Amino acid sequence: MKVALAQLNPVVGDIKGNLARLIETMNRYKNERLDLVVFPELFLTGYPPQDLLERSWFVRTAQDAVEEVVKISNGYPETGIIFGAPQMTGQDTGRGLYNAGLLVFRGHKIGMHCKVLLPTYDVFDEARYFDPGPPADPMPFKNEKLGLSICEDAWNSPELWPRSIYARDPVAELAGKGATMMINIAASPFCMGKEEVRYKLIRGHCQKHQKPFVFVNQIGGNDELVFDGRSMCLDSSGGVITILPSFKESVSVIDTAQAGNPRGYEPCDRISSVYDALVLGLSDYMRKCGFQKAVIGLSGGIDSVLVAVIARDAIGASNVLGVTMPGPYSTKGSIEDSRKTANNLGIKYEIIPIMSVFDSYLKTLREQFANTPMGVAEENVQARIRGNILMAISNKSGHLVLTTGNKSEIAVGYCTLYGDMSGGLAVISDVPKTMVYRLAHHVNRQSQIIPQEVIDKPPSAELRPNQKDQDTLPPYEVLDPILQHYVEEGKSVDEIVKLGYDAKTVAWVVRAVHKSEYKRLQAAPGLKVTSKAFGAGRRMPVAAMITT
Repeated sequence: MKVALAQLNPVVGDIKGNLARLIETMNRYKNERLDLVVFPELFLTGYPPQDLLERSWFVRTAQDAVEEVVKISNGYPETGIIFGAPQMTGQDTGRGLYNAGLLVFRGHKIGMHCKVLLPTYDVFDEARYFDPGPPADPMPFKNEKLGLSICEDAWNSPELWPRSIYARDPVAELAGKGATMMINIAASPFCMGKEEVRYKLIRGHCQKHQKPFVFVNQIGGNDELVFDGRSMCLDSSGGVITILPSFKESVSVIDTAQAGNPRGYEPCDRISSVYDALVLGLSDYMRKCGFQKAVIGLSGGIDSVLVAVIARDAIGASNVLGVTMPGPYSTKGSIEDSRKTANNLGIKYEIIPIMSVFDSYLKTLREQFANTPMGVAEENVQARIRGNILMAISNKSGHLVLTTGNKSEIAVGYCTLYGDMSGGLAVISDVPKTMVYRLAHHVNRQSQIIPQEVIDKPPSAELRPNQKDQDTLPPYEVLDPILQHYVEEGKSVDEIVKLGYDAKTVAWVVRAVHKSEYKRLQAAPGLKVTSKAFGAGRRMPVAAMITT
């Protein structure tokens, strides 16, 4: 069967625009004599539409778009169209909606699969909006029986879970009912290493059921989530017929009858993938929210410099403004590093000193601060002055403020509310500090874009004399693995200590993570690139007494 895999970037809520993309794609390949064109999960609404699905007008608009696809399919008499859209269940109980995949051909809906497995872990909350579909049957189409499934339907594999979370296996059910070709439409978000898991999962289905498998995933950034695509078609033994690129729109035409290459898969470089995910996530966040320009507090530290590079690559150098705001403890080296970085990147650059504002601030608070030593309050005043300056620039010029805090700092609260946390998007909030350095070396792999001085100097907030991060925090080489074990893997203090870490250090880290929940609750949304990001996928109480 001649099939086009349409790996596209829908906009959440833009049903009209997504429908136009579908029609445009069909027209572009009209003369290819295709049997099928396959679009991703919930393509007409974009994924995830979240509480838009609770608006009756939104669902009606989606239904009208489905009928439009049915209507235009008459114009492609040789080609079936598979795409995702919400569909009413017609039942008096339940949520009243299915997450559906439809097969449309010659002016008729000739098949529909309603997603059976509704994930409610991590960033997913599909049971909030959808009812699980009934048992699926293969769809007879031309000379095949199509086993259509939707994203999670293909993920009930014993290799993935310590214990099975679903009682059903829709892919196995379809194979058992005589499906001759498997198709999975998906909106599977990126995290580091996930594309390898997906490939092994799809290959396992091919080898288990001896059926060719078409997998079509969306790409693009939607709020905190980034979708990497990496759609594929494998033959019945798991050989690669095609694998589409990551983080790029792509349409690939293949013949499912051809033999695949059993050695045709190469995993993506993980650090390169994280970088590409951050660039796409930032680019799409700004484009889909209507921003054209961004402003960054450029301190000369590696975090802000990395964010500036990502912003340059995402939206172009002419659309990025770096602002250095020297204060009483800023070093000449940091100012020069900021200037050099801006010159290397070709971004706009300004210096706005904060000394006079800081002095005025302390003068205003002299009675409240009287007879107390200089401390955290005065340090945070500097950060908040800088945050306010960036927000003022944003209000005046329409720039989106990009925050520059990394995951390690945000995890333990080494950040200032209404200061360096102020902004519209936290670009690297899911990037641990040790990974920040790996990303910097990735940026510099061909030429020195990030000055070596920035990479080499000890991290510092420069809010007091000779301040270094390691005065307050454990070394990042120690802190990051502890956070990995605690935040992402869910290990207890005792379990982490048994791995060889100092008990007092582990206890401090865990205590700091919980003390900082209230800060993270007020943080800007951040781009998810690890298996457990702070934000939508992590729901922890703030007012709680937690012992581990």
